[in-house]
Amino acid sequence: MSQRNSKAAKTAARERLREERERQAKRDKVKRQVIVACSAVGVLAIAGGIGYAVVQNNKPTYWEAAKNDKLVKPANTTGTNGTTVVVGKSTAKKTLVEYEDPRCPICAQFEQTVGATVKKDLDAGKYKIQYIGATFIDNNGAGEGSKNALSALGAALNVSPEAFFEYKSALYSTKYHPEETDDKFKSDAYLIKVANTVSALKNNTAFQKAVKDGTYDKWALTMSDKFNNSGVTGTPTFKMDGKTLTASDGNAPMTVADFTTAIDAALKA
Repeated sequence: MSQRNSKAAKTAARERLREERERQAKRDKVKRQVIVACSAVGVLAIAGGIGYAVVQNNKPTYWEAAKNDKLVKPANTTGTNGTTVVVGKSTAKKTLVEYEDPRCPICAQFEQTVGATVKKDLDAGKYKIQYIGATFIDNNGAGEGSKNALSALGAALNVSPEAFFEYKSALYSTKYHPEETDDKFKSDAYLIKVANTVSALKNNTAFQKAVKDGTYDKWALTMSDKFNNSGVTGTPTFKMDGKTLTASDGNAPMTVADFTTAIDAALKA
């Protein structure tokens, strides 16, 4: 091979190497651009995701939003915002004010033990009952069953005071009242299932629609505010003429004997 041919071959080889390096450099540049672009999209996606999460977290919950709903008062209520709920004969001279939370297990225990006596007293006109509903168990357990059940009770009250009273008893019954940690009352279907055990509410389409539509959700929240502003700190609590009824141990009367003794003393006062 001549010296000239050798130089030409080397020059050609160097040129091919240079061209290959340029092509590789272009490929590397494109790759870097793609990586940067993808990174930018990723950052935007993360930022967008964070932004979406922040927006979602800052959105009011259903029940927070319900505070701004139009207030619909159930029939058979009186007083400001329809939160005065009285059951019993109008001829009864005194009124027992009853504070209960639908999810309260002690309230359920009271209803299961003393409920029949209370019903007998009401039928006899011994006293009337003013009901004030609470929802603090929802707040303690981050649930919504107390509020939802109270709204359903509003729907029952709209049917009649008797339907309200019977439905409340059914919700507190051994068969249907859940454990405090079980937020079963958040289910409209479950509340309707319990309601179907009450004659006035069984297959009552107007009642069921009110439960499903949340017609009395705002009312339930307003009733709950009434409890919160009452100064009462626990349920069940019973008052007559402004005085709290207690058993000999200072707690709410939880037996028929203790309840009857406390009631008779309050009626005589």
